[in-house]
Amino acid sequence: MARSKTILAAMTVLVVLAGLGNVLANEGEEHAATHEGATTVRGEVLDMACYLGHEAKGPEHAGCAKRCVKGGQPMGLLAEDGTVYLLLASHEDGSAYEKTKEHAGERVEITGVVSSQAGFKGLEVDGVKPL
Repeated sequence: MARSKTILAAMTVLVVLAGLGNVLANEGEEHAATHEGATTVRGEVLDMACYLGHEAKGPEHAGCAKRCVKGGQPMGLLAEDGTVYLLLASHEDGSAYEKTKEHAGERVEITGVVSSQAGFKGLEVDGVKPL
C-alpha cells in the first residue's frame, strides 16, 4: 500500500513537471490563455493521479477516487467527447468545486468557464449536477 502511494505521488510529480517543462520549452512563444466562456460539460469526475498513473476510472474506482480528491489530488473531468479538463475552483466561491469532490468516479454535468493555456484545458466549476 505504501509503495503504491509512493509510485502514485511520483507519477503525479512527473506529470506536473512534464507540463511545466512544456511551458518553459515554449517560453517566448505566444501562448496567451484563451477563455471560451460559460459552458456545460457532461462526463466523469476523475482523480487525475490515478487516471494518469494507471488509467483508473469508472464506478469501480469511485471509492478510491473520492479518497484521493478529498486528500488533495488534482481533479479532472473526462468529457463525453474524450476531452479531459482540469477542474478549477472559482476564486470568488469554491463551494461548487468542493461539492464536485463528492462525485469523483461518477458522471456529472458541470457548468463553468473553459479556458486553455499551453496545451492544458481547464474548467472552472460554477455548478455541478449528478447525472
